Amino acid sequence: MENKPLIQFKNVSFRYNDKAPWVLDNVSFTIEEDEWVAIIGHNGSGKSTIAKLINGLLFPQKGEILISGKKVDEESVWEIRKEVGMVFQNPDNQFVGATVQDDVAFGMENRGIPREEMIKRIDETLKAVGMSDYRLTEPHRLSGGQKQRVAIASVLAISPKVLILDEATAMLDPNGRKEIMQTVSSILDERNFALITITHDLEEIVQADRVIVMNNGQVWDEAKPRDIFTKKEALREIGLDVPFVAILADELKQYGIPLPKEPLNHGELLEDLWTLHLRT
Repeated sequence: MENKPLIQFKNVSFRYNDKAPWVLDNVSFTIEEDEWVAIIGHNGSGKSTIAKLINGLLFPQKGEILISGKKVDEESVWEIRKEVGMVFQNPDNQFVGATVQDDVAFGMENRGIPREEMIKRIDETLKAVGMSDYRLTEPHRLSGGQKQRVAIASVLAISPKVLILDEATAMLDPNGRKEIMQTVSSILDERNFALITITHDLEEIVQADRVIVMNNGQVWDEAKPRDIFTKKEALREIGLDVPFVAILADELKQYGIPLPKEPLNHGELLEDLWTLHLRT
């Protein structure tokens, strides 16, 4: 059974005022239920604006955006926001509660969720992000990675159809980024929602089902990560990096070592090299 379109951008254009250049220019794409999509692009390419449009923080001047078949506009925005959860770059800007459990409860309280159900969801979401032991901890005592885990739990507690991570790991160290994405990937396997990651981190990008590449306010390309990263020179020309493993694979090919596919991570590269070794 095919997944249904959850998010639809139809010829969307946006600018911040009448004299400003278009941040998004005739953008169209679809994101399905249960799909992980990474949106990438250089600074100013329009990727974070897309997140704000999905959540109804902004509205397009041209075109339309549909979430679950409903047009995003001033009349529908409050219903739309019940279906879309966002985690931003700076974890300190997202806390509103005196303790971890207070923060997770906040969004549910605003939606009038019964107390017994709230307690159940607090337990479930904190367990899902590995923060059960910190439920009574004050936010300022948490590390950056722990704060982002709580932010994710707070969003999951409202049972969104869409979770947007807008550069949510950018302020974390490499280990913190890895732990957050492992947590999110694990939750995605157990729960039904679409995940959108807006990121520069190559390790995040290669985990996605699909990548949308933005350049100068337009969709430059959209495809599976493996197909995107075969276009190394074109990506560099629009100011984007490619995974080190992909660069190394190209160099191996130049030395006469043919790899069966474009590796996306060290594990795939080692597997390909081991397969070649067994054939010789």
